This record gives sequence, C-alpha cells and structure tokens, in this order.
Amino acid sequence: MQNLTTYLSSNPDFFVGVVFLFGLMFGSFFNVVIYRMPVMMKLEWLNNARDFLKELLHLEKLPAEIEAHPKDLPKPPFNLVKPDSTCPTCGHAIRWHENIPLLSYALLKGKCSQCKTRISPRYPIIEFITAALSAFVAWHFGFSWETAAALVFTWCLICLTMIDFDHKLLPDQITLPLMWLGIVVNMNGMFVSLQEAVIGAMVGYLSLWSIYWLFKLLTGKEGMGYGDFKLLAALCAWMGWQALPLIVLLSSLVGSVVGISLIIIKGRDRNIPIPFGPYLAAAGWIAFFWGDAIVRYYQHNFT
Repeated sequence: MQNLTTYLSSNPDFFVGVVFLFGLMFGSFFNVVIYRMPVMMKLEWLNNARDFLKELLHLEKLPAEIEAHPKDLPKPPFNLVKPDSTCPTCGHAIRWHENIPLLSYALLKGKCSQCKTRISPRYPIIEFITAALSAFVAWHFGFSWETAAALVFTWCLICLTMIDFDHKLLPDQITLPLMWLGIVVNMNGMFVSLQEAVIGAMVGYLSLWSIYWLFKLLTGKEGMGYGDFKLLAALCAWMGWQALPLIVLLSSLVGSVVGISLIIIKGRDRNIPIPFGPYLAAAGWIAFFWGDAIVRYYQHNFT
C-alpha cells in the first residue's frame, strides 16, 4: 500500500489516468442515482402521505383506491441497488459486460442488445463528463486530500445538476451532506477557515431565502425552491462567504442568458419555471477553481 501511494504521488500523469478511469465507473453509477433518487423520493412522499391520512382520519387501512400503487411508479423494493437495471422497453436484464462505461455503448452501437431500442447518448456523456472533471481535479490538486474532497464536491454537483434539470428537485440527501462536509473539510482550513465556512453556509442559505420571500410578497409567486437555498449554503460552506457574490452573479448571468435564449429561439413560455440548480452548481464549480482569478481580473481591469 505504501509503495502504491508513493508511486501515485510521484507519477502525476498516472494518477490523473487512474482518477479518470474511476471517474468513468462513478459516472456509470451516477446515471443510476440521477434516475432512481427522484423516484425513491416520490415513493417516500407517497408512503408519508398515506401515513398522514391514516393518522388524520384515524384509520387502520385506507380505501383500496388510495392504497393502490400508482402505475407510473415502480413497486418496492426500489433503491440504488435493487432492482437490477433493465431495458425500459423490453425488460432485458443488463449484464455486466453491457454496462462497461463508454465501451459497452460503443460496442452495442447505442442500442439494447435484445430489442435494439436506441439507448440515450446521455448515459455515456455523463460518464465521460464525470471522468473528465475528475481528471481535472486530480491534475489541479495532485495526489492530496484536497483532491479527495474536491472529487466528492464535483460528483455531488453533477448529480444535483442532472436531477434538478430533469425533475426540478434538489434532494436533501445530497445538498445537506454536501453542506456539512464542506464545514468538516474546512475544520482545519483545507480551502477556507472554519469561521468563513460556517458563516458562508448561513449567509448562503439566508440570502436566497430572503430573496424568495421578498419576491413572493411582491408578486405572490414562488421564484425558486428551498433546494436552491440549501445548495448555495453548501457551496459557500466549501468556499466561504466571500464567494457568495461571484456565485450568485455567475449563476444569474448564465441562467438569464439560457432562459432568454430558450424564449427567443424555441419560443418557450416565459411562465414555465427553469431550474436554477444547474446554474448554481456550474457557477459554484467555476468559482471553486477560478474564483480568485476571476476576482483579480475584474479588479485589475474594471476598478
């Protein structure tokens, strides 16, 4: 083990390659997380709603039409491990050699081996993006604890981005552990001081929370979800409260450009909500690696 550690630390190119391969494997798993976690949340909400009705109505059993399982949700057990992955069209059980990141998609020519239904290219894209970003993290920090922490940070943002893009949800199961982990890794000042991390988490949450309620009081509408508050709190727990203005500015800028483009180019209804989480996540990741450089460039050229 000691020899392996020494070899990885003294051979940065090899280390980056190893992290890239692990990124591919984790990217394959994140495809499962991105698809299954929202479904798991809906199943949990369904069970909670039924329990609430039983308690409210003092019933031991609800009417059959309420107890009946919805057709659009899978039956338990359903989690990140079970049931095994299958083709959604024909139900073919995906074997291990059909689930090798990137390679299997290429060999299968992007189609199910059984029914030949086309497989979305999004799966290998997420695998590759995860691997590429992971390799960049390893190259940036080298063989260090900072790399391990930044990999978890990056992986969480990838999952949150895609889940929010698909379902307009930012699961507490990811945002809250990410926030607490940011505070933990900064207990000894890994990226910022502990004080800056704690203040960052508080200010990050309260800033969007305040905007949310101000907007709601003025318009009667909800401008964003509570998951956005928690995600910004998590980002600022990793980078400190000083990163807040840059993250909000970058995410708002990108979100505005994308939103206006969708309205102009695709004629999207401006009243349809656009998930803000992906823009927060992207802005947070950019600020994590280049925030100081962006601020210095701005101060040098515009002040």
